[in-house]
Formats: sequence, C-alpha cells, structure tokens
Amino acid sequence: MAKLPTQADILEWIRAHPEKSSKRDVAKAFGLKGAARIDLKQTLKELEAEGHISQRRRRFNDPDTLPSVSVLQMLGPDDQGDMFAVPLEWEGTGILPKVLMQMRSGEPALGQGDRILARVTTIADKEGHQYTGQIIRAIGTNPKRVLGIFRSNAEGGRIVAIDKGEGKEWIVGSDATGEAKDGELVEAEQSGPKGRLGLPRARVVARLGDPSAPKAVSLIAIHQHGIPDAFPDAVMAQADATKPASSKNRDDLTSLPLITIDPADARDHDDACCAIMDDDPKNSGGFLLWVAIADVAHYVTPGSALDTEARRRGNSTYFPDRVVSMLPDRLSGDLCSLHEGVTRPCIAVEMKLSAKGEKLSHRFVRGMMRSPASLSYEEAQAAIDGNPSDRAAPLLGTVLKPLFAAYEALKIAREIRQPLELDLPERKIILSDTGKVASINFSERLDAHRLIEECMVLANVAAAETLIAKQQPLLFRVHEEPSPEKLDALRETAKSVGLVLAKGQVLQTRHLNQLLQGAADKDEAELINLSTLRSMTQAYYSPQNMSHFGLALQNYAHFTSPIRRYADLLLHRALVSAHSWGKDGLSPQDVEIIDETAKKISDTERRSMVAERDTTDRYLASFMAERVGNEFSGRISGIARFGIFVKLDETGADGLVPIRSLGREYFQHDAETQTLRGTESGTVISLGQRAVVRLSEATPVTGGILLELLELEDSKLQKHTGKRRNAHSGNKRGSQRGKSRKVTRKRQ
Repeated sequence: MAKLPTQADILEWIRAHPEKSSKRDVAKAFGLKGAARIDLKQTLKELEAEGHISQRRRRFNDPDTLPSVSVLQMLGPDDQGDMFAVPLEWEGTGILPKVLMQMRSGEPALGQGDRILARVTTIADKEGHQYTGQIIRAIGTNPKRVLGIFRSNAEGGRIVAIDKGEGKEWIVGSDATGEAKDGELVEAEQSGPKGRLGLPRARVVARLGDPSAPKAVSLIAIHQHGIPDAFPDAVMAQADATKPASSKNRDDLTSLPLITIDPADARDHDDACCAIMDDDPKNSGGFLLWVAIADVAHYVTPGSALDTEARRRGNSTYFPDRVVSMLPDRLSGDLCSLHEGVTRPCIAVEMKLSAKGEKLSHRFVRGMMRSPASLSYEEAQAAIDGNPSDRAAPLLGTVLKPLFAAYEALKIAREIRQPLELDLPERKIILSDTGKVASINFSERLDAHRLIEECMVLANVAAAETLIAKQQPLLFRVHEEPSPEKLDALRETAKSVGLVLAKGQVLQTRHLNQLLQGAADKDEAELINLSTLRSMTQAYYSPQNMSHFGLALQNYAHFTSPIRRYADLLLHRALVSAHSWGKDGLSPQDVEIIDETAKKISDTERRSMVAERDTTDRYLASFMAERVGNEFSGRISGIARFGIFVKLDETGADGLVPIRSLGREYFQHDAETQTLRGTESGTVISLGQRAVVRLSEATPVTGGILLELLELEDSKLQKHTGKRRNAHSGNKRGSQRGKSRKVTRKRQ
C-alpha cells in the first residue's frame, strides 16, 4: 500500500496542478486507497485549517491564488500604458497579486478605483505577470444620470429632461454630444461643475434615438412611474465599502451540495437547495431538504443608507432589457449572490420530509455555504432527461437526482393541498443587440421550474411558522379569496361555455381546479384560465395573518428573495432576532413602522407590475408596428361598451376592435354576461370566440393596438368576411401558438 505523503508533498502537488486538485485527484496521484484515503482527508482538513489551502468547487487550492472569477479594483495604467487591477477579496498571506487586464474593443473605459467582476487566468510570462483578467462587468460606478430629449445648438446642445421632477435643462458641450441628433432621446451623465446660468453639465453616454423606439421603452416607464433607478452617493459609498462576511458564529455548510438553479441570463443567485436521503429508519423514503438563502440582513442593517434606499424601492423591477435593482450591484451581483465556487453567508433551513412530501420538522441556521454549481433550468432538466452537460454530469447522481426525487414527494403533498393550478402561457420578449424586439416566445414550463418553486414555497411556510411560534413580528404574504361579485362573473363565463362552478359552498381552490380541469380539453380553456385569474384578488403584505388563498396555505411569508424584495429582508431580520444570532435583527423602528412598511412595499410592488406591463405593451406595439395590414387569428378576451379586445395567438398581444368599426348596426352591451348583441342581425359577441382580425394601427409610444374584425366564429357579420377578400391580400395571417403550459403566478 502506498505511503501517505507529507503535507509538504501534498502542497507541492496541489500548486503544480491547480486545475486538477480534488481529494480524489490527490489520492490518485499518490496511489492511495482504502483507509489511506481517510488519513488523506484528515491531512487535507489540517492544511485547510492552517490556511495552507482552501477548497473551491470541491477542489483544494492554494489560498495565495485567485479564483477564476474575482472582484477586482483598477489601479490605472503603468508607464507602458498597461492596465492593472488587484483583488478586493484576498485570502492569501503573500503579496497582493496584480492582474494584467486584457481590454477588448467596445468595453467601458475604466479608471483608477473602478471595481469590476473579471475572469482571471493564471499565466507565467517573461515579464513576470502572474494573472491576466478580462472584464465581465463594472461594479459600483455612480455618476448622476438624466434621460431627456437632446436639443442641438451652436455650442453643442442641451438636454431637456423628460422627468418632470427634474425641472431643468442640462448643458452639453460640443465635445460631449456623442453625435446625438436634434430631437433624439438620450441618456447622459453629469460631467463636471455647473456651467453658465447655473445649469449642470452633462455628456451623452447613450443615444436612444426616437423617443418612441423600443430601446427607450423601459427607460420611459422607469421615469413615468417614478421608479428610482440611480442610487444616492451615500448608498453607493456604503456598498463599495462593504467587506465580505466572516465565518465567525456561523454554521459551516460548505460541505452541502447547495446548487443554484436559475434562468440562463440570471445575474444574481439568492437561493440554493439540495436534498439528502434521510437515514432515519422511522422516516423510510424521506428526505432532508435544505434551502439556503443569501444573508442580505448581514450587509443591509436597520437604519443604514442601504436599508433606507432598499425600503424606498421596495423591490427590484424587471424589464426585457434591464433590471432596476433594490440593492447596488456590489451586493446584488456580488457579495450577496451565491456564485458558484465562492463562500457566501446564508440563512438556511433544513426540512425533514416524509416519503409523501409532508414537512415533519424544520430548523433554521445561519451559516456559510459554497455552491458547487450554478445551473440553468434547462441545464438541470436536460441532465435529468438523460442529456447532461459537462458541468451538470458530475452532479447528476449525487445532487440532481436526489433533488428531483424530493420533488416527486412534494408533488404528492401538493396534490393533496390543491393550490390553484392556472394553465397560461408565460410570454418572454427577446431583444436584439439594438434593443429591437427580435421575437416573442412562450416559455416552456419544466419540472426544474416546478422543483424550485415547491422548495421555495415550503421554505416560506417554515419561516412563517417559526416566527409565529417565537412570537416575532413579521410581514405575511396575504392572498384573500375572490369577492362574491367576481365569482358570479366567473360563473357566468363558465356557464357560457357549458361549464359549472357550483354555488352555495365555501370556496376552495380545489373547486376552481375542477373548473379548470373541465375546460382543459376545450377551445375555451385559455378563456376560463384568464377569467379565473381576473377573479383573483391582488396579493399583498400585512402584519396580520389572513392566509394565502391561491396557494391553499394558512401560514405564508416571503423568505427566499431578500436581494430583490424588502419583505424578505425584514423576515430575515426577524429570524435573526428570534434565534439571537446577532445585532442585525429587527430594530425597534422596524417594528414600530411595520404597518406603514407593509403598505409601502405592497404599493411599490404594484408600481413595478404596472411599469413592467406598460413596457411589455409598448414592446409588443413596437413589434407589431412593422406588420400593420397583416391578418392574425385570436380569441376575444374582453368585452366593453366601446369595443372588444382580441388576444392574438402568435404574440399574446391584446388589441382593441372599436365598436364603431363593427358597422352601422347598434350593439347592446350586457355587463353581467359580458356580451355585445347586434339589434339587427342578432349576432352575439362573447368572450372566448375565435376571430380573425387585421392590424390597423400600433402605437409604440402608448402601447396601443387597434384591430379590424374580419371573421368571427358563429357570426352573421358577413360584411367583414367580404371586405377581407379585397384588402391586403398579400399579407399572411399570424401563426397560432402551441399549447400553453402550466405556470405559477410570479408574485405569490
């Protein structure tokens, strides 16, 4: 049997093989087998405890080396013009290393002190450089910005802010116009002291072109709805000065395979999970399900500048081309993000599940974790379906299969609980590099999505139950049952397509699910799903627990997204106080104004929803504007006194057919049955009818879409059928999208 190598031998081998240095690799290199591997494991632990090595991504590395993705601070150019940077997080005991930056065309200009997230490569060239770096993105820059219309003049120009709150103009020098043209929408940043007449100076940093163009849409929504999109200097200074959390007084969770599964384009990762088969003989077939959430409360403390700004924003707002974050990128995209292979602080819950998905017990800990992988939903699903990527393959047997097995158990419990099961398409707008709508897709729902949702819902329940038991103040996520009036309207809609929603019973989600299942194989399935969604009340935050109707849960609160929701941050503080983990728990001020905070963040959430919806409507109108005159198939989705709304199959866009365009016949509107009835032809226009329409107008600046009715299912409106044959004969009808897939409402 091979002899156990000395610590010096192991260190020398690891330094020589930094990319191949897992425990298995070390054992193989020295020919160790059986019991010798146990001794090797102990030796590696001793080396790690003494600071000689550190473990990243299940590999042991010299702490005097940089990870492949690092946060760096720019030093500026040297005498030769080369740009260098140094790491902000350095675990080593040697001299702080310098990274030679390899700048590429089109990247932002960097100056001394700028912070960046960079990909670092180890080298050994004749100049003595140890590392090269390539910028991933800049972090923490904060010049004041303005969005406005550029007006050129002989001296350069001025910017007239579109935000009424600005109430002033900005002077732009001839060398700072960025070649902007008169009348263009531009984004500019303050560039120096005030000029003549006391007006601030600015330089154009982005030309957005026509104010009604797609690239300007989200910026207009941000300003129109008053969403704060620039962090105050004090907030940025505090974020930039933040240091990584230490492991003191924290549980070591770094050995748990807590992976993150997110959208492929996610910039931050605030939740991770893993499942382990329970070895308790009393829980045969059960699991220990871990959910770990970024410990934002450690960094954003009560009363701080970061806290004040996070409460003011309430939540992050998501647009197709940008995210307006609740927290600065130094936190949201770096220190609070559970990046692959990086040690991060977390608050985690271990939940004991039965083989049928029942939560038998749970406990919360404050710890340090290190995610072995950040996978996309598609990557995780492909691995389970038998086509793993190179990154996912090593995790398939030990991490992914146990997680999906736990999900199968959770599905049993979900079926018993019967939360509302809406079946609606999830629309995603894809933009080109220029900000123009390239396509509008309907996302496929995967088991990987449902797995994460179930894990997060269960963790939210555990958090609420813990704080109730410990009598800690918290904000519940409340979703009340539909009003009698909305239920009556839903019953009428169901009746119109031959379905029944029984009356005279205490409404439960299972009753609505029975209605949805009855419609599943009918042409009117989408209509029933939309009508059910519209009958629901808006969920909100409250210090009083009034249950969550849609999820069929008595105790529910938001715990799993503190990077993007202030409610979750407050709940984390409540957990800190409840467990006496530190001084960064709920403050007396937090408790005193909790009612006011509940209303405020419920309002900011609605503000974001409206801004996101308006932006989507404008992008859709912009996409459709190039197709005026084309014919599309769709279904009537709304009836009003002034016209009918048709949801187009291809894009999911809603357009209006004005009642005046239906001809000279008078149409009587019945609000109760949601129909229009022609007094001459007897034609009844009702929800759910199939229709063929022609796009007559699309206005990107307002998001408005006007349609002309050509054909209507079971209709006597022959006038339009005849008219269709003679107009726009060269245009093609939009294609019908495929079968929709089950989705869960985003803001549960």
